[in-house]
Amino acid sequence: MLKKVMRQMKQHRQFILFIGLMLVFRSAVADWNHVPSGSMLPTIVQGDRILVNKMAYDLRLPFTHVSLMKLADPERGDIITFDSAVADKKLVKRIIGLPGDTLTMRNNRLYLNGAALNYRAEPQTRDDWQEFLPGKPHAIRLNDRPSRLANFGPVTVPEGHYLALGDNRDASADSRVIGFVPRKEITGKAHRVAFSNDPKHYYWFRSERWLLPI
Repeated sequence: MLKKVMRQMKQHRQFILFIGLMLVFRSAVADWNHVPSGSMLPTIVQGDRILVNKMAYDLRLPFTHVSLMKLADPERGDIITFDSAVADKKLVKRIIGLPGDTLTMRNNRLYLNGAALNYRAEPQTRDDWQEFLPGKPHAIRLNDRPSRLANFGPVTVPEGHYLALGDNRDASADSRVIGFVPRKEITGKAHRVAFSNDPKHYYWFRSERWLLPI
């Protein structure tokens, strides 16, 4: 039996090597992640497959969280993927607060280090707003009636941690629920939609979202 297995491995060694290299590449260099929820609406929609740069912040030992070399620190406004120990799953959120920042939220309006952020209603839809986060203005979605998550703080982000929020502010279990995100849990930076399937229309391709920057 063992000889048969070894013979099969020799016959298919190129394919096995390809699969192994692909797994290493997806673990340590780049990957795409399925987005099943609407917590990042309107930026990321259900059915999107987002491209994730796993070397944006660290060179990691494949299949682990062990950092071999720090390449950069996450920046305010980055959309990150992280393996949350509190939520016990991989999450996708936007970094709002850096280590040392003090943040407050009142009725979904953010205050960063004592200064209120500016907001502008998007003309296309009544629920979407432009939030002018320093260095990274971006769209957010708000309900007509703010949820229990619409107020917090003031809180100061500790060293080695980040405050991350979903763009769909009234429907996101983010740092307001799971607490600050440890730097060591961050696995990559999402920067583009690879492709998208519409779950409401038999998972048909949304060609308008292919390679869409986020």
